[in-house]
Amino acid sequence: MEARRLGAGGPSITRLGMGMAAIGRPAYQTLGHGEDFPEGRSPEAMERHAHQVLDEAFEAGVRYFDTARSYGRGEAFLRAWLEGRGLGPGDLAVGSKWGYRYVGAWRLEAERHEVKDHSRAAFAEQLEESEALLGPWLSLYQVHSVTPESPALGDGALLDDLARLRDRGVRVGLTVSGARQAEVVLRALEVVRGGAPLFAAVQATWNLLDRSCGDALARAHAAGRTVIVKEPLANGRLTPRGAAGQGGPLAEVAARTGAGADAVALAAVLAQPWADVVLLGAATVGQLRSNLAALRLSLDEAATERLGALREGPEAYWAERSRQPWT
Repeated sequence: MEARRLGAGGPSITRLGMGMAAIGRPAYQTLGHGEDFPEGRSPEAMERHAHQVLDEAFEAGVRYFDTARSYGRGEAFLRAWLEGRGLGPGDLAVGSKWGYRYVGAWRLEAERHEVKDHSRAAFAEQLEESEALLGPWLSLYQVHSVTPESPALGDGALLDDLARLRDRGVRVGLTVSGARQAEVVLRALEVVRGGAPLFAAVQATWNLLDRSCGDALARAHAAGRTVIVKEPLANGRLTPRGAAGQGGPLAEVAARTGAGADAVALAAVLAQPWADVVLLGAATVGQLRSNLAALRLSLDEAATERLGALREGPEAYWAERSRQPWT
């Protein structure tokens, strides 16, 4: 699998990464998520399940793994898996995030599953928790889901705290979300501490439905930042479970190539030269194997043009995403 670098002089990372949002906690906003755990969703069952998916990803060559404090027990599941396989910091790269707290109490129908907090106190608390679990493996620590309304980029004291973490050798990044992602990415590129850019990586949503952040991500890549693409399958909308995967341009291209709708959608993201890492959000081994077929798929000009018909405006896309239930 093709490899790139995590920041200037950073560790090697693979073009495909494994995201743990769907396998670190019992509920998530992915179409059909409730069907993916026939063995049940107790913490013990989900840890076994997560380790199977992580094993499959590692055997396929994936060497970047992405989790967060708000992914339930995602960091703990990852730590147990790393130790169980005897993997050291030089064997892969791990990214985690702070800024959301998981408050779902392992309930499928919790009133709220996570709470956002971008304060200095939250950073200090969650960094201590993340380092206790992932210490030597932690390569990248990201501010989780920065939007224009977030205080994170305007809090000088917090930025200084992040710079001190960077100076200790942990690369600092941020993830963005919402219809104004591009605006936040461009603001982040301007943040400097100690005479050097603060953020080594930016993580944003880009997929066949919402491409609005593409130009900003291309600028980030050109400026030497590592670009990580999240939600390339639009929380299941660009898989056989979604309407787009069952009919229309995506299904047509998939039928013509002999690949699954998910692989076609992922191949379209991998074709973007600025996309350094594309995160897979597979919740099962079968989904992961189907996703990995994207590595063998090259889309021709006709397919790329046909897939252009899927584009939605960012406001419409994010409004639809907000309506997806946690299952």
